[in-house]
Amino acid sequence: MNPAQMAAHPAGHRYAPVSRPENCGRIALVLQGGGALGAYQAGVYQALHEAGLEPEWVSGVSIGAINAALIAGNPPERRLAALCEFWDRITDRAIWPYTPDGDIYRQARNSVSALATTFLGQPGMFTPHKLNPWFLPPGAKDATSFYDTDALKATLNELVDFERLNHGDTHFSVGAVNVTSGNFLFFDNRKEDIGVEHILASGALPPAFPMVQIGTDYFWDGGIVSNTPLAHLLAQDDDINSLVFQVDLFSARGALPRTMSDVMGRHKEIIYSSRTRTVTDMFARLQRWKTRTYEALLKVPEEALTDEERAMRDKLSSLPQATILQLIYQQKPYEGNARDYEFSPDSMHEHWKNGYEDTIATLKRKDWLAMPPKKIGVVTHDVHRDYEG
Repeated sequence: MNPAQMAAHPAGHRYAPVSRPENCGRIALVLQGGGALGAYQAGVYQALHEAGLEPEWVSGVSIGAINAALIAGNPPERRLAALCEFWDRITDRAIWPYTPDGDIYRQARNSVSALATTFLGQPGMFTPHKLNPWFLPPGAKDATSFYDTDALKATLNELVDFERLNHGDTHFSVGAVNVTSGNFLFFDNRKEDIGVEHILASGALPPAFPMVQIGTDYFWDGGIVSNTPLAHLLAQDDDINSLVFQVDLFSARGALPRTMSDVMGRHKEIIYSSRTRTVTDMFARLQRWKTRTYEALLKVPEEALTDEERAMRDKLSSLPQATILQLIYQQKPYEGNARDYEFSPDSMHEHWKNGYEDTIATLKRKDWLAMPPKKIGVVTHDVHRDYEG
């Protein structure tokens, strides 16, 4: 068992398998962006894997897109190893040989780690350009970003089987934004072949990383517009009931800032947190209107309906339900506003372990795994909010 696995799983005990919920047609894993915090998502996947809940649809943005590709681009028995290899590789830089206990020392370690990332890049992921883009002329290759992501491209090509990702059983989608139009869109393996460039595009956060060309268009990180793919999943025009594990790395709720560092961190949280309540409220409202339309169509005599209206009535007779289990990374007191680019191995291990433990706590709530009543359409559960009462 490698260091990342041991961090998440120090006792080596496997969690008991969990039965698939009744009437659940799809298990989905939805992964938010958040850079170095993405190790939390790997811990979530480990717990799901051990519980026997392999996702049939994985969707992500930014680091969530990378984790999703590592899952969809490997067979189930290789997925955890691929995640471990990736996270071990990109955090392979020792900051301090030993960190004394106490928040002040951890803050210092994290600050040094983030500073190292800023000036040196990150192994297997990105390196700084030789020349600062501010000193390059317009149109120069490196004039629009500070870092080169060729190392990440090589890492993904090594660890992800794109043939499996495109033609395997797992539904896969990643979000990105068109640089010139500003339109957000999803690249989906049910509609097009996905290559390494689609993953890089979803994680091309400006101005750090370069825009990525796909066809004749250029793309940036999807988190600029929407940092969670939940809306894409709920917008599917099907009748499949879904159990959704939504893994967020930034919390919409937080304390009132007291320092400038707090302001910067809180600003980042608000920008990149998912709008789960807004998305689920819209979905539930749409479900109610669909139900009312169906009930109205039932009152219309058969001979008065057109073929199109009959088809609509029949389709509306079976509306999908969704149970969303939201897992949100909880920031530690000693983590600063640079936590999304603080890649020390100690922090990675801690994030992974937190994701694993939060998922175990969620899966213990057996009542949360059931599909919602038909007329409700969607329910959301959050283990941390539950703790708060």
